[in-house]
Amino acid sequence: MTESPEVGVVMLAYGAEPVLDVALRAVLRSRDVNVSLVVVDNGCQRTDLRALRDELGFDLVRPASNLGFAGGVDLGATRLVAPYLALVNSDAVAEPDALARLVAAAAVPGTGIVSGSIRLARDPSVMNSAGNPLHFLGLSWAGGLDEPASLHQEPVDIASASGAALVLRREVWDALGGFPHEFFAYYEDLDLSWRCWQRGLRVRYVPDAVVVHYYEFSRNALKMYLLDRNRLLFVLTCYGARTLALLAPALVAFELAMAVVALTQGWGGQKVRSWGWVLAHLGWVRARRRAVQGARTVSDRELAALWVDRFAAAAMPLPAAAGPLQSVLAGYWHLVRRAL
Repeated sequence: MTESPEVGVVMLAYGAEPVLDVALRAVLRSRDVNVSLVVVDNGCQRTDLRALRDELGFDLVRPASNLGFAGGVDLGATRLVAPYLALVNSDAVAEPDALARLVAAAAVPGTGIVSGSIRLARDPSVMNSAGNPLHFLGLSWAGGLDEPASLHQEPVDIASASGAALVLRREVWDALGGFPHEFFAYYEDLDLSWRCWQRGLRVRYVPDAVVVHYYEFSRNALKMYLLDRNRLLFVLTCYGARTLALLAPALVAFELAMAVVALTQGWGGQKVRSWGWVLAHLGWVRARRRAVQGARTVSDRELAALWVDRFAAAAMPLPAAAGPLQSVLAGYWHLVRRAL
């Protein structure tokens, strides 16, 4: 009899966590894999964490402060030695065979990261994410959001896996160095996925690995700051020098446009704060860029097909009159691709 593969799962707990117990039990009920589970308490308000640990038998880690998603996952991963590493959100309920299907896909030679068919809990026949697209200006969003799952039944390459539920070989995680702690939260899954592509490893969507996500879209000042800052950090460190030079006019224009949007939406201070962080940490940005670019083996020209040239409403709500702008950007990207 073939032994089931071993997979270490990291799950973070923060705030109220109303479905944490359901998510924990679902992971531990996974079939055809041997699961080791680490829960990182980043400030969970539930009073039954220790009782759940004693009942279910997972490893509970309590750092001295909230490490964010990036730092929390990195800490949890240090407690695991399984050959496969999985990230599952504390509000994501994995179907019993989801982890086994993801592990099987991650085992395929040349594969870096895989993520599953992440469905909305309010209607599990509807998608939350079928992999996350990447716009050439650095925006990323939940791919296929609110679309019928029936439209996403084929395994495909994707620009980025969703951090809500993904699996990769431990050796890939170690080679990539995990998440950059400086990101704290947001864009770390895109950063990890893109660095896989840069090293010649594919990122794949696995449609029959179903995970139901209690997803609630929200906007607040801290989230807008982190999204904006981390988009800048991703572009500045992961894009090649030629790509940055060719995109510079559009990137600068987009920054100015985003500043106007931020002011009108009430988070102008957070936009300025994101610029301030980047300027205050240029040494880190340069060092990070050297490390990322020095490790890559695949050029941006070879990866160009992974970028998209149009925003989805989930990423950038635009009035109907902004349609021509989308066309202008698409034309600009067409010229950039030819020059890469």
